[in-house]
Amino acid sequence: MKIFIDTADLDEIKKAYGWGVADGVTTNPSLLKKAVGKREGVDLKQYIKEVLSVAGNTPVSLEVTETNSEGMVREGLKLHQLFSEDGNVNIKVPVNPSFEMESESDFEGLKTIKALADEGVPVNCTLVFTPEQALLAAKSGATYVSPFAGRIDDLLRCNAKLKYGKTDYYPAEGLVEDHVLLEDNGILSGIDLVQQCVELLTYYDLNTQVIAASLRNTRQVREAALVGAHIATVPPKVISAMLRHVKTCEGMQKFTEDVVEEYANLK
Repeated sequence: MKIFIDTADLDEIKKAYGWGVADGVTTNPSLLKKAVGKREGVDLKQYIKEVLSVAGNTPVSLEVTETNSEGMVREGLKLHQLFSEDGNVNIKVPVNPSFEMESESDFEGLKTIKALADEGVPVNCTLVFTPEQALLAAKSGATYVSPFAGRIDDLLRCNAKLKYGKTDYYPAEGLVEDHVLLEDNGILSGIDLVQQCVELLTYYDLNTQVIAASLRNTRQVREAALVGAHIATVPPKVISAMLRHVKTCEGMQKFTEDVVEEYANLK
């Protein structure tokens, strides 16, 4: 499973690529604005070019801000034109940009995906919360679909009026509360959503990769890999936590205590 680092902070991106674990970067306008604000004398365009330089040929997702197809296509083409010579630019498009259920703008996202794909622009379809949304996005030509695992877990707990912390683990197999298995239209957890998306797109041999998004803890990353997600987009703090275990620390303490001086001084 590939790992896309979920940040716009250039220092964090450099570290992840320096560790050899980053296969791409996912950003959004808010993250970019915050990151640029930390650096004096650097404008947004220059900053994005620096991110692309660090990422090399690996994908970097830049998100559109318009909400209708005409605007999203225009913005997506502009972003791709501005930065495609600097790196592997992917355009992040919502599967459905409507603010309401059953709106006339429901299909604006799919129209945008198709239009950009027809122009050879790779699209990362975001805000996916059902396998059927992933299916439609894939059929429209999305390069990637991003099911939001952590937010589905949030929804299930909120619907059941459960208290939780943002990084708390939610069981991949689902949670039983008051003898009832919590679910959202057949989705038992965020990882279950990811798995169903993977299985559906694989079954129909659709050439679209699944990015497990909104991952909040290390166990979610592990489970996303186990259910076959092609990619996980992971925050830097979670990547760091993936390396830690109490027995690893304990083992290192014992190893350093057992250093043989002759061995250490071999020439």
